[in-house]
Amino acid sequence: MKKLIAILIVFAASFMLIAGGTQEAADDGSTLIGVSKLLSHAALDAVEQGLQDYLATTGLNVRYDFQNANGDISTAASISQLFDDEDCDIVIGIGTATAQSLANTFTDRPVLFAAVTDPADAGLVADNYTPDPESNICGVSDMTPVEEQIKLLSDITGAKVIGNVYSSGEQNGVVLMEMAQEACDNLGLEFVPVAVSNSSEVMMAAQSIIDRVDAVYIATDNNVISAIAAIDDVCSSAGKPLLAADPSGIDGLDCMIAWGFNYYSIGVALGEQVEKIINGTVPGTLGTEILSDLGDFELWFNLDTAAQLGIEIPQEYIDMAQVIIKDGVKTEK
Repeated sequence: MKKLIAILIVFAASFMLIAGGTQEAADDGSTLIGVSKLLSHAALDAVEQGLQDYLATTGLNVRYDFQNANGDISTAASISQLFDDEDCDIVIGIGTATAQSLANTFTDRPVLFAAVTDPADAGLVADNYTPDPESNICGVSDMTPVEEQIKLLSDITGAKVIGNVYSSGEQNGVVLMEMAQEACDNLGLEFVPVAVSNSSEVMMAAQSIIDRVDAVYIATDNNVISAIAAIDDVCSSAGKPLLAADPSGIDGLDCMIAWGFNYYSIGVALGEQVEKIINGTVPGTLGTEILSDLGDFELWFNLDTAAQLGIEIPQEYIDMAQVIIKDGVKTEK
């Protein structure tokens, strides 16, 4: 009976997805862009917004169909089929699993990805650094400086044992966990990872390792970042410092350090690629764009949390930060 109910729920969800997402055909010469987002959280929402804001400045006649897979692979596949049925001109996957699904469905139309850490490892491109003129796929990676982030966390806190929660079912999450493991090995630190299959497991996973670690590092793992508030609560209760590689979702939290992309910038870069494709550029010639401008990154310090933990953040680091939280006030430089 439980299995039957689960099947009916999935069927109903798929029906609502298709019924709610279908758009009427337009004869105005517009470009229909299908956007499939892995799930909704601050970073991926910022990508979506940056994309729209940039394209709004170009004068291009575009329409959108925005869909949310809610972290479910089968839903991502249903969205891909929906976009095919709608005859979308361009499709975009925000997040690794949705981008993979679109790439498997579309071979004759442009497929773009965003917020994918290692597109080559995910099978989206043959090489992250060499464009392929024969390919219909391009996009913007959110490859993050994992080793530098962990080193910063260790240098400031003195942590020797670093905890990490990651998604075992998301390619992006596994790649980032392996990068964190390698970084800790290089830095002479102990690494304690714990896997989750979805965001509902994140709090319990964090609780399972918090007493065995000195600090927690959370990468740009979509399922985990979407539950960053739960990790923040676990770390705060245990008196352990937290570094999040995604600053976009930590407003109002106790997270001591955040250092990573401004995901809005990734959305803008994605919009630039869409503009070029609409104007005739072959997607594969654009390849994988990896943002490296310091202006695309943000460093946050919560000095209130640091004081509560008895940690003094050196002034040289504070001077480097774009955002400082002190006495409950957020100051942006």
